[in-house]
Amino acid sequence: RIHVMAGRVPLGTDRAAVAGEMETTFIENLRYAADLLSQEDMIGLLEPINNRITDPRYYLNTPHQAAAILEKVGRPNLKLQMDLFHCQIMDGNLSRNLETYFPLIGHIQIAQVPGRHEPDSPGELNFPYIFELLESLGYTGYVGCEYAPKGDTLEGLGWLRSYWESRGLQHGGTSKAAK
Repeated sequence: RIHVMAGRVPLGTDRAAVAGEMETTFIENLRYAADLLSQEDMIGLLEPINNRITDPRYYLNTPHQAAAILEKVGRPNLKLQMDLFHCQIMDGNLSRNLETYFPLIGHIQIAQVPGRHEPDSPGELNFPYIFELLESLGYTGYVGCEYAPKGDTLEGLGWLRSYWESRGLQHGGTSKAAK
């Protein structure tokens, strides 16, 4: 799997004025990239990035926009990279968005909103609920942690140990009963 970046609206350009041309170019480029990726049995991932905080000029901003582009491109080896941090900032309604776009999702990324820190840091998102929702939907892929840890990396993964223990699992996600 590889993240295929959408590009940025040129400086000094009105987003609405170039939206059609940018979409056409992006779709053509995605078809080309998807065909190359298919030769290597790889999946390309499109990640909507919020333009409210992170990158005001980034072209692809919402799961809805990404889904429409994926449909127009029409390549099965292109998927949605659903970054819950960006999705919450742009649209909220994460449960419904995960359910709606689940068939298109090829990867999930997480970070707490608004601080972009660990999932157990203070913020808007209830990650135990989100993880249970992903399980109920049948998600079996990886969940990428794209956040800025408040401390060192090991300390920044303490939330995961706590989550596993709350579910009766040991380090690494294995069942205590299996040991």
